[in-house]
Amino acid sequence: MILKLISIFLIAVSIPGCSGRRAQTVYTSSAAESIPIIDYVYINSYPHDTNSFTEGFLIHNSKLYESTGATGSLPQTRSLFGVVDLETGKIDTKVEIDRFKYFGEGITFLNGKVFQLTYKAKIGFVYDATTFKKLNEFTFSNKEGWGLTTDGTNLIMSDGTNVLTYLNPVTLQPVKTISVTENGYAKDYLNELEYIKGYIFANIWTTNTIVKIDPTDGKVVGKLDLSSLASEAKNIYLGSLEMNGIAYDSIANHIFVTGKLWPEIYELQIDE
Repeated sequence: MILKLISIFLIAVSIPGCSGRRAQTVYTSSAAESIPIIDYVYINSYPHDTNSFTEGFLIHNSKLYESTGATGSLPQTRSLFGVVDLETGKIDTKVEIDRFKYFGEGITFLNGKVFQLTYKAKIGFVYDATTFKKLNEFTFSNKEGWGLTTDGTNLIMSDGTNVLTYLNPVTLQPVKTISVTENGYAKDYLNELEYIKGYIFANIWTTNTIVKIDPTDGKVVGKLDLSSLASEAKNIYLGSLEMNGIAYDSIANHIFVTGKLWPEIYELQIDE
């Protein structure tokens, strides 16, 4: 993994907020850096099911969707996707795949369909976005399937490397790839993805960092450090694992973030 070149000093400034759970906090960077730190404001938090091994996260038609994977070491986990109830954190399951055959990964909606990746089977599934009836399945050549998003034209998938693959949503064949770099070095472990206002945001596996990627050249142009939220999640529930999950609410212009087996979903406003 790429070592941090510059240490980051964050100043937390408390701001009185309307949330009943705690005051809003804005985080700013005090050091000049080659990759700008993205500031954020805490808006609210909601329950998240600590059995949910989060692999995909998005908002569609004002509903928060989550996809999860089933890992053998955690028998309570399942490979499914559905709508998250923000009052309970539970998922209203729309589709569940055989946990003994497939590990569910990222999902995205496009053109009236839901697209779902699997981890090592090299198979993806296509469903009707209203009935959630399975329409098709497809294969991909990437060694693994991780995150999935869309720019409104193509599907964009990650596979754990620094390469993002664009897929035609009709043929489900590769259109192009982009190699993601940070300060000239490959930025590996791209995981869950979200397309926000012309940029691709990606969780970096095993870290508490989300990077902002310019799709025109693959360069990382911003970084969001959510270590404080990861620490809070761990304090609430010791079984919390790595951060994974970015959902963009285009109406409120907020993002929702969570992690695998986290007890909380956090709503944030970011300085894009």
